[in-house]
Formats: sequence, structure tokens, C-alpha cells
Amino acid sequence: MKENYLGVDVSTYNYEQLSSILMENIDKQKKSFLVAINPEKIMKAQEDEELRQLLNRADYQIPDGIGVILASKLKKGNIQSRVTGIDMMLTLCDVATKNGKKIFMYGGKPGVADKAKVELEKQFPGIQIVGTLNGYEKDEQVIIERINEHKPDIIFVALGSPTQEYWIVNHMDKVTPMIFQGVGGSYDVISGNLKRAPEAFQKMGLEWFYRLIKEPWRFKRQLILPQFLIKVLKNR
Repeated sequence: MKENYLGVDVSTYNYEQLSSILMENIDKQKKSFLVAINPEKIMKAQEDEELRQLLNRADYQIPDGIGVILASKLKKGNIQSRVTGIDMMLTLCDVATKNGKKIFMYGGKPGVADKAKVELEKQFPGIQIVGTLNGYEKDEQVIIERINEHKPDIIFVALGSPTQEYWIVNHMDKVTPMIFQGVGGSYDVISGNLKRAPEAFQKMGLEWFYRLIKEPWRFKRQLILPQFLIKVLKNR
């Protein structure tokens, strides 16, 4: 179940549907790659064919960004709500805890994944986070061996986009996890190093507006949203 916006696929599943599918995929030993899609990535993919192919190579492209929801409404599509990268990660942590699945956390600055692990263990009692490794480790063999020795079912990769997505496609067949999700700065938010927008802004899909208030210099980046919607309308 996918829709396509300016050549980039977007999945229509919500959190519950996708997490259920992913648990089944683990049991079937079927590898799955998740990527978060927003208007900024779609617009970058217009100029970068390699990036477009990378995004479309994912098994599930989650609609992370209010602009994708608006585009779906304009095209009378079926995407009803955002599926943000961090909330998908937290949903997977929840269902993994309930289903006895093991998690590995790779990426981020030294100590950040460890701090996020502690917070996740408080939030999800019984969660099995079997290992962490910071993103500054450069020895490929060390990375692969560290992940595989713990035999995780799910791996979260925090190397920034699209570096984390390239890492995933290049390593899916070398490491044991079945579920791969690039999570950007999620460890920083979970650990408390970075403050997320208040819940009211999150529910209304206005996290971008909150960031704009806090960081006015982001104004030029926010102009991508109307440019994206105009382009979608022209391509109807």
C-alpha cells in the first residue's frame, strides 16, 4: 500500500498496522528497511537520482512530515496521519518489549545511545536492548561483529540522513537484524539532550512551526513546504 509523490514512494500504513507487519516479518525471517519521508527529502530527490532510488529501495517509507499528509489530501489519497521517525521507533520499542524481540542501537555521539537506552528501559520495563555502539566507530569489522554477537531482531541506526540509509542498504545482508530503521537525532531527543516540540504542536503536525519559532534561521528551509505542494498540484 503505497502512494507516489514526485517519484518518491510513501507507505499508507499507520503505527499499529506497520508495527504488526514488522513483527510478522521478524517471525518470517524477512528483512525490512524503514525510511522516513518528508517534503525536504522528496524535493532533494528531484535533483538527486541516487537519493530517489535509495528512498524507493526501502520496504516501508513512513510519512514523516505534515506536507506529505497535505499532498495525499490534495490527491485524494489514503494517508491519514503522520508516522514520525521517533514515534515509529518508540512504537517498535513497545511491540518489541511485548513480543520478546531484541534491539540494538547503533550511531550517535559517544554515550548518547547508552543514555537513550537507560531512558527506554525506564519507559518500557522488560525491553531487551542487547547492545549499543556509537557512530564514531569506523572499523567495519568491529561494527559488524559487535552487532552480530548480540543477534538483535531490530536495529536503529542514527547516522543522519541519508548516511544512515546508505549504511543500511550496504549492511542488511551482513548483519543479523530483520528490521532496520534510520532514526536521525532520535537518541538525542530520547536521552534528553535535545528538546522535542510540546505535545500540542506534535498532535497538530506543527513541530516544524515550533522549530521555526525557536530557530528563525530555518525560515528558508521551511519554504520547501509550499514549493513541494505547488509541484504536487502541478503533477496531478
